[in-house]
Amino acid sequence: MENFKIIEERENPLFNRKEVKFTIDAEITPSNEEIGKIIEEKFSTSIDAVKMKGIYGKFGSKTFTVNANIYKSFEDKESTETKTKKEKEAELKAMEAAATEAKDQAKVPVETPAPAPEAPAEEPKKEEKPAEEQSKEEPKQEEQPVEEVKAEEPKKEEAKPAEEDKGEEK
Repeated sequence: MENFKIIEERENPLFNRKEVKFTIDAEITPSNEEIGKIIEEKFSTSIDAVKMKGIYGKFGSKTFTVNANIYKSFEDKESTETKTKKEKEAELKAMEAAATEAKDQAKVPVETPAPAPEAPAEEPKKEEKPAEEQSKEEPKQEEQPVEEVKAEEPKKEEAKPAEEDKGEEK
């Protein structure tokens, strides 16, 4: 990369950023990473605080124009710039990977046995409650199948007379 020339440099205090437009000569279109390294060197900033707006070139020309926003901090960049679909997907994948790691770590402590003295004291209390709950739940279970059967029977009866009527009309 040769000939780095700044075309426009404007300070934007509202967004805590510097808006930069510059040209660079190269044989092929430079990548965002290459441009990021150049901006880091020339403006002494972190690549995390830089948002590339575009790298533009003209057909047959080896000169490329770059538009970039250089923020004062990464937090300023995150609060101002909208994320692209790729950035959102990458963030989701990172969050899912972190969640799976957290689950794997959480499983290890769960597998260790709990202290034995506490378990017998809690069991009698738990046994009494399920007995009461079972007596309440049993009538509900009997009622539910009866309702389902009643709902299905009229549908079958309605379908049969309709078929018989069609046969009689012919």
